[in-house]
Amino acid sequence: MRNVSIEALMQLVGEYNLEECERVRKAYEYAKVLHENQFRQSGEPYINHPLNVAYILAEMHADGDTLCASLLHDTLEDTSVTKEDIAHVFNKNVANLVDGVTKISKLNFSSKQAQNLANTRKIITSITEDVRIIIIKLADRLHNMRTLQFKTPFKQRENALETMEIFVPLAYYIGAYRIKSELEDLSFRYLKPDLYHSLDEKKRKLEMENSDTLKEMLFKIQTMLNDRDIPNEIKIRTKNIYGIYKRLSDGHKLADIHDLLALKIIVDEIENCYLTLGLVHSKYYPVNDKFKDYISNPKTNMYRSLHTTVFGPNDRLVQTQIRTFNMDRVASFGLATYWDIKKGNAREVMQKDLKEKYQFFKSLVEINSMFGDNQEFVLQIKKELFADKIYVYTSKGDIVELPKGATPIDFAYKIHTDIGNTMVAAMVNEEYVDVGYPLKNKDRVKIITDDLSFGPREEWLSKVVTTRARKKIREFERR
Repeated sequence: MRNVSIEALMQLVGEYNLEECERVRKAYEYAKVLHENQFRQSGEPYINHPLNVAYILAEMHADGDTLCASLLHDTLEDTSVTKEDIAHVFNKNVANLVDGVTKISKLNFSSKQAQNLANTRKIITSITEDVRIIIIKLADRLHNMRTLQFKTPFKQRENALETMEIFVPLAYYIGAYRIKSELEDLSFRYLKPDLYHSLDEKKRKLEMENSDTLKEMLFKIQTMLNDRDIPNEIKIRTKNIYGIYKRLSDGHKLADIHDLLALKIIVDEIENCYLTLGLVHSKYYPVNDKFKDYISNPKTNMYRSLHTTVFGPNDRLVQTQIRTFNMDRVASFGLATYWDIKKGNAREVMQKDLKEKYQFFKSLVEINSMFGDNQEFVLQIKKELFADKIYVYTSKGDIVELPKGATPIDFAYKIHTDIGNTMVAAMVNEEYVDVGYPLKNKDRVKIITDDLSFGPREEWLSKVVTTRARKKIREFERR
C-alpha cells in the first residue's frame, strides 16, 4: 500500500473544504516536528501514519477539527505536548478529540490487562461524547491493519482479534460498511491465513466466470433507466471474503449464497428506486423470499436500500441493491456521511440522530451506567452488543434489534418500560408463548399488557439477557 503525501491530502481537502486547508497543513507541520526522529516498525518516519489516517478521513469529507485531530492523534501519547498546548495552538474541540483517542497512561494501572480494559471502555463510551472520536479511531485502526505485516505474528493475531471483537461491531453500528468490510477481511487474513487465501482465490475465479453475466445485466438495466431519463450509476459488487466465510460456516454452499454477486443500482430519487425495482423484475424473475425493503423500514444502523435477488443469465443468482445517491454514501460511511449532507452543523446532527435513531446507543448508555467494573462492562458489551444479533418485528412492522437469546421480556422493555412492567403475556407469530421463549430472527412479537398486573416477577431476571430489562425489573422491585 502506497503512502500518501501532504500534497495529496491538501489536494483532497481542497476539493471539498478549501477554507480549512491552511489549518490542516498547520496541524501536519506541528505533528511532524513533534514526531521528528520517531519511526514505525516498517522503518518509515512516524508522521506517515497520522498523514494516512487523515487521508482516510478526508475521503469521508471530514471537518477541519477532525482532520487536525487525526494528524495530532498520537501526540499526547508519544510526545511531550499537552492537551492545553493543543487547545491553545488549535482549539478546544481539536484538543478534546485528540484526548478522546489517546490511551490512558499505563502509570494509572497495576497490570497491562487492567489498562487494556480501561482503554477499551474509553473507546466504546467515547461515542456518547462525540462520535467523531470513534470515526478517527476506526480510520486509525484501518491504517494500522493495512500495515500489519511489519508486526510480529503474535501482535498480528492480537490486533486482528481485537479488531474483530471491538472495531468491526463499532463500524457496523455507525453504518460504515466500507470500513467494516475492509477491517473484517484484513483481520481474517491474519487469523485464518490459509482459509483467507483459498476463499480469495475462489472469489476471484467467481468474478472472472461471472464477469460477462454481470456486465450483460448492467448494460440491460442501464439501457432501461437511460431510456426513461433516470439518472443512474451501476456498480458490480462481490461479497467480501469474511462475509463468504461466515455464510459457509453457517452451512451454506457457495452456489447458495444469494448475495454473493450483486449489482448496486444508484438513482436520484426514492420514487425512482421503486420504478427501477419494477423494471428489474420485468426483465429478471425475482426469488420471492429474498426481497427486502430497507427504504421504508431501514436497518437499525439507518442503512436504506431495496434488495432483490433475481435469476440472471446462465441461471446465476444475482442480488440487486437499489438506492439513491445519498443512501449509497450513507451505506459506505454511515454517520460520517453527515459531514457531506449536513455541512456546518454535522457534528450536532450526528450526535442528535445517534441518541434518537440508533437502537444500540440506549443499550450502551444502560450498560455503562450499570457496570462500574471495566472487565464486567467489556464482557457485557461483547455479550449483548457485539455478539450475534436477531432482528424481530413489532406488530406495526418496526424492526427491533436484540442480542441472540433475547426473550419477549427483553423485547417489551426495549420498546418501553411501562410495557415491560405491565406485561401479562406474549404472542410470537400470532401464537401465545412463554415470556421466557427465546426469540428468533424475523419473529413478529406482540406484548399483551394489563395496567392492573402485579408487575414483573422475580423469576423474570433469569429469563432476560439485556441490561435494560434487568435494570428495569430491579428498579420496579425496589419501588
